[in-house]
Amino acid sequence: MTRYPKAGKGHKWTVRELNAIPPDWKGDTLSDGGGLVGEVRAADATVSIAFRYGFKWQGKKAWFYCGTWPAVELAEIRRRRDDARDQVAAGINPNDKKQADRIEAQKAIEATLEAERRALEERRTVSDLFEAWVKNGITHKDGGADLRRRFEKDVLPAIGNKAVKDVLADDIRGLLRDMVAKRGVNRSAILLLADIKQMFRWAGDEQPWRRLLIEGDPAKRIKPETIVTQDYDLSNERTRILTPEELRELRDIFEKMEREYEAATDKRSATRPLKKETRLAVWIALSTCCRIGEILKAEWAHVNLETGEWIIPRANYKRQRSDKRPDYLVLLSPFARKQFAELKELTGKSAWCFPARDGKGPVSIATVSKQIGDRQMKYKKRKALKGRRNDNSLVLTTGPDIEWTPHDLRRTGSTMMQRLGVSNDVRNLCLNHSIGSKIDRTYGVYDFAEEKREAWERLGAELERVLG
Repeated sequence: MTRYPKAGKGHKWTVRELNAIPPDWKGDTLSDGGGLVGEVRAADATVSIAFRYGFKWQGKKAWFYCGTWPAVELAEIRRRRDDARDQVAAGINPNDKKQADRIEAQKAIEATLEAERRALEERRTVSDLFEAWVKNGITHKDGGADLRRRFEKDVLPAIGNKAVKDVLADDIRGLLRDMVAKRGVNRSAILLLADIKQMFRWAGDEQPWRRLLIEGDPAKRIKPETIVTQDYDLSNERTRILTPEELRELRDIFEKMEREYEAATDKRSATRPLKKETRLAVWIALSTCCRIGEILKAEWAHVNLETGEWIIPRANYKRQRSDKRPDYLVLLSPFARKQFAELKELTGKSAWCFPARDGKGPVSIATVSKQIGDRQMKYKKRKALKGRRNDNSLVLTTGPDIEWTPHDLRRTGSTMMQRLGVSNDVRNLCLNHSIGSKIDRTYGVYDFAEEKREAWERLGAELERVLG
């Protein structure tokens, strides 16, 4: 049923009249003139009216929804009707226009959101990139803990808050040169440069980082020679070995340190000797030819003093990712076994041969290198570091005037084996190097255990002779 205002067909409905419509008019149609009609709806005694405008389009009756009163005011409903009528007069279907406006509005919203997303992307920092890289770009047994320590020490304080898109090569060179200038750590700076390059290479293949590097990888063209001191050997091909005279001098220095400290009346003010654990690590490195990092990560569960065997898990020794070698067995000479026995008296209650202070793991693999380096300050290009020993108590005077490092002990032990007539193949196996071609290793699987044991025992015996 179509209903009109009380005044008749020529009048329009007033708000007062709409408010007076009873719920039993539900389903009736109200005529408001000008093609505008409303359908009465009622729910729970609440009346609302859905208005629409009727027009002819391409010979057919069409309707344009103008709003529901009272959610939309009556004046606004009539304005929408007027706009629709004007569009029809201009040859525009108001429903098509409404849909087009909706699409355009949605596009505007999406454009705004996309602009904000890109703005957020452009604000992503080096710290954000580092976290994404550690989570998705690397696989380290320690979960990236050592990598995080190095980045948090030198990279993130310098450029961590810098937007990735704004990082320049000079920013990276600057932080690396700062490391070298303040701490003299040429090798650490080179290794950190390699890590930074790896991070940016990963970013170049991953979104959204790839978009942020539109100007190019800032680390790609940085060369190590531009960040290290002029006298640094980039080839890192050290040939330093300790002569028998230097080994005896080193033994005497250790004994003198201990003797003077024990004789001191005031231990608190006396100079403490090099930690005994560190001294034992020196002799273990020399007598096993193992890397200092492999030694410092050793666990007592892997050391058998009765059989003289020490197992180095494959995760602990240096190798390529494709290297499928198993755990490595070191056969301890009586000399090396003696060092481990003394060490067990000191740290045997821990699971680790060289436990960290908190007992939750081994010491840092840099611990021994730092302690030895700090006691050869005459060779350093850096200032003395606070909280660390800075003297020349471990400078050796009976050989060449060159700093010695823990890795030189590995080279010294290997050279002593060579001098004792150990074959190159056996010597390399004692160094845990692969020998022969892949085919050789596939069809020749003999482990040379007896030959290696003999080589280590000959080395141990020679050290006993040299050191007395």
